[in-house]
Amino acid sequence: MELKVRTVIIDDERTNILTLKNLLDKYFPGIELVSTASNVAEGIKAIDTHHPDLIFLDISMPDGDGFDLLSRVEFRSFEVIFITAHNQYALKAFDYSALHYLLKPIEYTELRKAINRYHEVKFKDSINTRISVLKDNLEHQYKKIIVPSLEGLNIVLIDDIIRLEASDTYTEFYLTKDRKLVASKPLNNFEKILLDQDFIRIHAKHLVNLKYVQRYIKGKGGSVVLDNGEEIDVSVRKKNDFINSLKAYAKSI
Repeated sequence: MELKVRTVIIDDERTNILTLKNLLDKYFPGIELVSTASNVAEGIKAIDTHHPDLIFLDISMPDGDGFDLLSRVEFRSFEVIFITAHNQYALKAFDYSALHYLLKPIEYTELRKAINRYHEVKFKDSINTRISVLKDNLEHQYKKIIVPSLEGLNIVLIDDIIRLEASDTYTEFYLTKDRKLVASKPLNNFEKILLDQDFIRIHAKHLVNLKYVQRYIKGKGGSVVLDNGEEIDVSVRKKNDFINSLKAYAKSI
């Protein structure tokens, strides 16, 4: 018999707690709600008392915020799904930090997505690292990304990424200073995050940082030469999008 996921809800709005509790009771029998709290002080006590596997955590509360709570708890081996009303800019920061989030008002379909993400990716021993990257990105506009590998989590500066290459269900990161990192997620996952950071998909297997494109060599699809000397094919299907993106990038710098 599979163990249930011990869960705590921390939110200063009683209606949100009740909505979430009802949805969990009705649709997610594998989630066991062991406690609720309506402020930072109660939340700290609930976590240190019940040692949950998962917490649903509101970012803004009357006596502090979710970050304050996470810095003060003694027990830290849990995963977090943030409850937030933040704008699209802030939501991107969660993706960059490999953190799960749930938007207010809470709806079943979004709750299922958040719980599915939790089941797919659990990093219970790395919450401090990811919270640090989240706070950094909220304050400094997307400078870092968390890259999960078979060995653990890696903090990578976005400016250091030259290109990414698909390798089955993995992604190879080619970084400055001849560094390489193999991520345990497919390329599509990183493409969604990095497209607004001057990265462009030039081939089914390749996502490149326009910052490091040295020149384009004409051809049926052509190829690009990067600052590290690599030459990467451009697919015929991606050629026009790449050239347009390169021109737009050149005008922006």
